[in-house]
Amino acid sequence: MEANLKLAKKLNIAAWVITAVVLVLVVLMRRVKLDFGIDFSFLPGVYSTLNAITAVLLIIAFIQIKKKNIDLHRKLMFAAIITSVLFLLGYVLYHFTTAETLFGDLNGDRVLDEVERVAVGGMRTVYLILLASHVILAAVIFPFILFTFIRAFTNQVERHKKMARWVFPLWLYVALTGPILYLMLLPYYGIGG
Repeated sequence: MEANLKLAKKLNIAAWVITAVVLVLVVLMRRVKLDFGIDFSFLPGVYSTLNAITAVLLIIAFIQIKKKNIDLHRKLMFAAIITSVLFLLGYVLYHFTTAETLFGDLNGDRVLDEVERVAVGGMRTVYLILLASHVILAAVIFPFILFTFIRAFTNQVERHKKMARWVFPLWLYVALTGPILYLMLLPYYGIGG
């Protein structure tokens, strides 16, 4: 048990370092644009699909743990971590290499004029509220997903259960709202570009 706690402590430090690196990357990706000579405009569909797969894996894993199928639950949660990591890599790569797409930017000039605002009406407000909740919760929940996984990995079952009770619904919300936001933004991808 003591060896597991030492491992957990090391993994927790790694989780904080990873969280800090991801937050720095997320801040930088809005300000820094890299050009690899490759068109990464296909990535939003890919990483949104990965987010949807994560949501499905989370739901199935939840069902399996309720059925006391711990082995399948573990495998599904590991798969959810993998799809989330792949999502994050695709998301960061896309935003480092591609200009931001604005909801309602009908002509693709990256400026939302009054005519475009009127054309999309209240849906822009709905989109922005959903986006804000998604982004804030994604940033907040990220380290706790790692900590919950670490608790399970190091056999701290009771601590894992305690965290999972509130981490799971927030992670699921983020995983579900990602693809919804993508579908809402889909009409504006590639316009004018």
